[in-house]
Amino acid sequence: MKWNVIRGNWKQFRGHVREQWGKVTDDQLDIIAGKRETLSGKIQQTYGMTIEEADERVHAFAERYKGHRPANPV
Repeated sequence: MKWNVIRGNWKQFRGHVREQWGKVTDDQLDIIAGKRETLSGKIQQTYGMTIEEADERVHAFAERYKGHRPANPV
């Protein structure tokens, strides 16, 4: 999935992020605001992994929702 779809529909995708990474707080989700690099950084910090591993997991997350169409596309 193109990341701009996730960013543009962040309010809908943040629930999916919480399902995937339950330790990420609502405040962190507000800061992330759909920015891929920021999401990777927060996952790295929260889960104590390398940035490369966090990037891989964020990429896999986006691929998982490749066919997902938001209810109200922007």
